Amino acid sequence: MLWLLLLGGALGCGADQAAPLAFTMLQRTRVSKGSSVFWGNASLDGQLSHLLEGFNVTQVLPLESPDAWARRQQDVATYLVYFGQLVKLFSMERPINYTQMLCCHLGCRLFPDGTAHSFYEVTLNGTAFLSFHVPNATWQRRWPGKDAVATFAERELMKYPKTTQDLQHFLNTTCVGILRAQSAGTGKQSSRSHAPLVLGLILGIFALLGMAVGIFLCTGGSC
Repeated sequence: MLWLLLLGGALGCGADQAAPLAFTMLQRTRVSKGSSVFWGNASLDGQLSHLLEGFNVTQVLPLESPDAWARRQQDVATYLVYFGQLVKLFSMERPINYTQMLCCHLGCRLFPDGTAHSFYEVTLNGTAFLSFHVPNATWQRRWPGKDAVATFAERELMKYPKTTQDLQHFLNTTCVGILRAQSAGTGKQSSRSHAPLVLGLILGIFALLGMAVGIFLCTGGSC
């Protein structure tokens, strides 16, 4: 939902006692002439935890059991295949002769005083596109001026619990819970986490689906 390399330099260094713990995820999708290419990664406290290359996703750190991870891999692969087919369909309906680049950057940080901050930011072709306001579970347009694609994507993402309340729960509870467990030295996820959401949201795929519809149906036409 990527895109997940070279995050280490952007994360807090464990040697700095004042630095927050961070679970940060980066996903990129390049869409060109009806084809989609996926890559990305996730980092936990500066260590690579997940890697996405094409349709293959790898768990580098053992955050989930082998059985749970096998199911997650299959879920992600199935979604990415579906997403690629959707892009091809939209491309046949409204051909686009230039490359679109989507980037989702999301995660959470846990500070030494126990406070936490979560975020989800999306760019389109290097320009701020949408962001998720975690406290009240709302999407906000960041695209300069009025834009039909951004408006459409925002409206679609606000329709579903998975892209509002469930996303809020993941960022505020699951993500922060991973960091609290890491801080306590257990390295285990809370049993209360929304396991089926974890990798899907790491990859940002729910946001990608909403934006794909907007980009391929609204570009060159009216929404």
